[in-house]
Amino acid sequence: MGKLDHRVAIITGGGTGIGRSIALEFAKEGADVVVGSRNLANLEKVTEEIKALGRRSLAVVTDVSIPEQVDNLVKQTIDKFSRVDILVNNAGTIFKATLLEMTEQVWDDVLDTNLKGVFLCTQAVARQMMKQKYGKIINIASIAGRGVSYPGMSSYCASKAGVIELTKCYARELGPYGINVNAIAPGMIVTDILRREAENVEQFIEDRKKLAVLGRIGTTQDVANLALFLASKDSSFISGQAIPIDGGRTDRM
Repeated sequence: MGKLDHRVAIITGGGTGIGRSIALEFAKEGADVVVGSRNLANLEKVTEEIKALGRRSLAVVTDVSIPEQVDNLVKQTIDKFSRVDILVNNAGTIFKATLLEMTEQVWDDVLDTNLKGVFLCTQAVARQMMKQKYGKIINIASIAGRGVSYPGMSSYCASKAGVIELTKCYARELGPYGINVNAIAPGMIVTDILRREAENVEQFIEDRKKLAVLGRIGTTQDVANLALFLASKDSSFISGQAIPIDGGRTDRM
């Protein structure tokens, strides 16, 4: 028996990185998984991996900042599986720019994906979850939503701080319907984005290891393990929380 048997999950940004790891972990525990992102090729790879684990899957190209595409993601899920039990708001983007370098377009792109996307996706699935009197909503925030350790992160930090506050607001509104809403706030995680964006990436990783009491940076599987806990009945009395997963960052204690 898996911890998510007979459950249906939607995972945004599910084609790579943290989203992919969560999708596969959920499938291993018995869930049927719908993955959405803007890249169909990545989605199709993940759906094949999910099917190889013996679970049903669906890939839906989705830009979470566009309401019509979000509605389509949820509609296709309900049409195929008749319900939505779990939503993981994982789709996100990052762009480093100082205050004077920041353009309005970059600001809008980051906030639209990271914050507006959480609003749109949560609103869309909440209608179904409220009918079911059950649901688990997991928002991928960041420890950057509670403070910043280097410059150029204003749009990202603002968006992730907003995600943490939305988590609290939605937990309060949806709790009476049997819906748990929580956030995961990762610290430094090894992803393709990290390797693409960081200068001198190996030195960057070594420096961040020194900030954690556990002496390492996180993996996407670390985040998936926490997401599984929050998606399962094991977390039935937890809601409105933003749980850090950062290896014990000494600069955040």
